[in-house]
Amino acid sequence: MQENNQIEEIMMTLEEDLQKSVDFLKGEYGVIRAGRANPHILDRVMVDYYGSPTPLNQLANMNVQEARLLVVSLFDISQIKAVSKAIAEADLGVNISDDGRVIRLAFPALTEERRKDIVKQVKQLLENAKIAMRNSRRDALDMFKSLKNEKVISEDDMTYYEKEVQKVIDEYIQKLDKLFDAKEKEVMEV
Repeated sequence: MQENNQIEEIMMTLEEDLQKSVDFLKGEYGVIRAGRANPHILDRVMVDYYGSPTPLNQLANMNVQEARLLVVSLFDISQIKAVSKAIAEADLGVNISDDGRVIRLAFPALTEERRKDIVKQVKQLLENAKIAMRNSRRDALDMFKSLKNEKVISEDDMTYYEKEVQKVIDEYIQKLDKLFDAKEKEVMEV
């Protein structure tokens, strides 16, 4: 019975680690600008709100008004200069304007060369996520090897679990590839 708990724990840990890689990649892809307005580009913007760094999404509503125009409506209009400054410092490659009540972010059209650079960046993030998954696989296999060395599982069991780990890895790599394909299509769309 002890053996089954250890095996389940190894597999659960593996799946949790792999899901973290997928979630991380989704988050990274969410903030990459693809030529159209996307409120997620502001997810990492922190504003100095009365001396405390606060995420912008806690201080304002963000709405896509047009394909390349994002409108930021603040809950506390007195903070408009601080928010504009924080967005400018985030260096998002957008044009910022405010009329004293709302902030408008205009997303310039991307050149073909810039799109290709962004795809390279997207591909690098994909590769980093795959490396993290390979590290998770190695950790899981190391745990199974230690169980084999302790005579908890047999050589045949070890071969079976290696295949099971690889099946799980393949499943999660497919998820990463789908995320990449979708982001590449979004970036290259004119």
